[in-house]
Formats: sequence, structure tokens, C-alpha cells
Amino acid sequence: MSRQVFFYDVPDRFVAGTVGLPGRRSFYLQATAAGRTTSVALEKTQVAALAERIDELLDEVVRRSGGNAPVPAVSPTELTDTAPLEMPVEEEFRVGTMALAWDGEDERMIVEAQALVELDADSEEDLADAEERLLQDDENGPPMLRVRLTGTMARAFAKRALEVVNAGRPPCPLCSLPLDPEGHVCPRQNGYRRGA
Repeated sequence: MSRQVFFYDVPDRFVAGTVGLPGRRSFYLQATAAGRTTSVALEKTQVAALAERIDELLDEVVRRSGGNAPVPAVSPTELTDTAPLEMPVEEEFRVGTMALAWDGEDERMIVEAQALVELDADSEEDLADAEERLLQDDENGPPMLRVRLTGTMARAFAKRALEVVNAGRPPCPLCSLPLDPEGHVCPRQNGYRRGA
């Protein structure tokens, strides 16, 4: 069976978003263009890492170009997207590996998210071989979402993604762990709650 690649060359919309209440949120990347939408699930930490790496890569592009690249220093306010994900969210796959690249010729950010794959290996050597085959752009590889973005769109994506990550449960002022709506047992207080 050949690899399924969901390809969006400068989509109408590419965002990170969530479904569910804080503490029980599911995170998604969602690309939309020409009446089709692709949603892939991933972890909160993956969303944060992707946003941070996009900003770092864009900063490097600006630095190397001497400020001549079509990449804004910050996300333009006119591209702020606070709308929820397109519903219903139909998960194509769960993300395992992600990759970023800058196409200098077309001046586009390339974001790739590849499906999580369980690797069966009897030894460390077999595992290394299986991982190497997985990273090759093989026509029989796992499903992939590939999105090409302008520098401006990439900045806007990163800004929203970080806002989505930070919009979860507020941290405990003592231990910095997330506060649950049902209550919080703080390790800094040895599990003691006042008024309980």
C-alpha cells in the first residue's frame, strides 16, 4: 500500500487547536484548503516544540538573509486566528515524528508531521535500521501531513500554537504543576489542603 501524503501548498488555514476541557484537552494540527480539511493528533509538548522550532528557524532565516527574507519579526495582527478548529475533527493519524525545513528558493517553511509507528526490533541494531528506513521518504512509509507556509503564515501559526499550549490549566503558585478544577494536591504542602 502506498504512503498517504496530505499535502497543502500554502493552505487557506493551518493551525494548532484543541478539543475538550483544560486538563483533558486533545491537541491537533489542522490544515484547510479548497474545501478539504486534514486533522492530525499530537501531544501538547509536540505542539510547543513545533512552535518554538518554527520561531527559531524563522529567526535564523532573517539573520542569514540580513533582514531581506520575507519573514516578519513578529506575527502580524491581521493574521491572528482565534477561531476554533473546523468541526467535526476527524483524526487522520497520531503524529510520531515532525520535521521542519526552509525552502530558500521558494521562500517557504515546510512542516512535516509523520504518523506514529510502532517499531518491532529484536536488537539495538535492528531498531536503528528500522528507524533509518522510517526516516527515508519511502513511498510505502507511514501517512504524512506536509504543509508549505509563507514566513508570515509560519509566524502566525507559531504564535497561535504557543497561545493554545499556554491556555490550559493555570499553574499552582507553589509547585507550578497544573491546577485541576476538582482541586490540587500540592507536593510542596505534602498533600495538605486547607479547608479540607
